Amino acid sequence: MRNLKERSYVRKIWRYDGQTSGDEEKADEAKEKLDATLLVVEGAGGDIKIEITGNRELKKLSIAPGLQHGGKEELEEQLRITLNKAIDQANTLNEAEMKKAASGLLPGLT
Repeated sequence: MRNLKERSYVRKIWRYDGQTSGDEEKADEAKEKLDATLLVVEGAGGDIKIEITGNRELKKLSIAPGLQHGGKEELEEQLRITLNKAIDQANTLNEAEMKKAASGLLPGLT
């Protein structure tokens, strides 16, 4: 009797996996869109510019020459602030895209 229950459980998993192929496609499309979306975030009055994708991949970091000659601690602090700002914006974009991709998967998920 136990084997029948185990087989039934395996069958249910297989059916569920078969139904997710369209959902996986939506998630892949969302990831591709996020990879192609570039956020440009400035800090330190425009002296620091960060380019980051919606998937939180840092693409470019620019520091104005004037800020490079300042104190090390000031530069580190401005970089930290600007990087956190860029990551926050990328997280917000990423969460919104993933919610769109997940809509309709399971009730109450979005």
